[in-house]
Amino acid sequence: MRASSPTRLYGSIQLRRNRGLAGLYLVVAAFLILYAMLFPGILSIGGFSKFTQNWFPLALVTMAQALLMLNGGITLAIGPLVSLGAVIAATTMEGALGVPGGILTVALAGLSIGAVIGAIVTHLRLPAIIVTLAGSFIIGGVALILLPRPGGFIPDWLSTTLAGHTPVAFVLLVVILALWKAFLATPLGLGIYAAGDNPVGAFRSGVPVERVKVVAFALSGLLAALTGLFVAAQTGSGDPVIGTPFTLNSIAAAVLGGVGFLGGKGTMRGAICGSLLLSVMINVMFFLGFPPVAQYVAQGLIIVGAVAVPELLAQWKARR
Repeated sequence: MRASSPTRLYGSIQLRRNRGLAGLYLVVAAFLILYAMLFPGILSIGGFSKFTQNWFPLALVTMAQALLMLNGGITLAIGPLVSLGAVIAATTMEGALGVPGGILTVALAGLSIGAVIGAIVTHLRLPAIIVTLAGSFIIGGVALILLPRPGGFIPDWLSTTLAGHTPVAFVLLVVILALWKAFLATPLGLGIYAAGDNPVGAFRSGVPVERVKVVAFALSGLLAALTGLFVAAQTGSGDPVIGTPFTLNSIAAAVLGGVGFLGGKGTMRGAICGSLLLSVMINVMFFLGFPPVAQYVAQGLIIVGAVAVPELLAQWKARR
């Protein structure tokens, strides 16, 4: 009985959260068509591979951010975790640990740091935004201590495999999304949506709300650190500040995909679409000749519009 209650709760939440995604899909499709017209090379294997390699890191950090936003939280430590993942990868793969050991170290670091942050937020009842802000400074400092300037070692074969002329990044994203769907079939997976929508109701339905929150932070840290590993493979080295833009971009992409700041709104598929839309918008503005400053302004206006328009429409419908 207790097992079926979270499932029913999850189903009703999903029905409500999926409303409005059709419009997002249409906007993404329109931008993809425009991008293909401006850059027909994307339709080739090489062009598609390069596009997905540029999109993949943003998609991963958006998933990391959305995990927490769906659960009613947020993190400002995404960027530093990406940097730390890149630094750990670049400083461990040349030694005795090799590539497998380096990947394992990156994953364990992301999981551990995320779990610690989640435990502090959950058990000390501190605001996530404050804890993760403080954590971002600590994590960024550790990355600079480990590697004060860009460098380190990433094997050429690993860079070629992950960031070469084949769509490996797209395959990895599909695998990660499949793992996410499998995770949603578990009690903890169901709890991430349920606890974000109604923590009290979820607790009464048998969802371990505190454990769910810690797991969400741990998985978020894992995804962010693995993003750093991929970025290091892209660039061929580690960089202690390379993750800086990802913090705000992850929030922007999640919001663009319809994920709410306070939990109870949005889906992971919407967040992924939001990251794709943001990535395509940046490329389209580049091919249209927007200067970098104008690109940032346009991005900001589009994101504000994406958040404000649904709210204005909801208010207008409520007054009718």
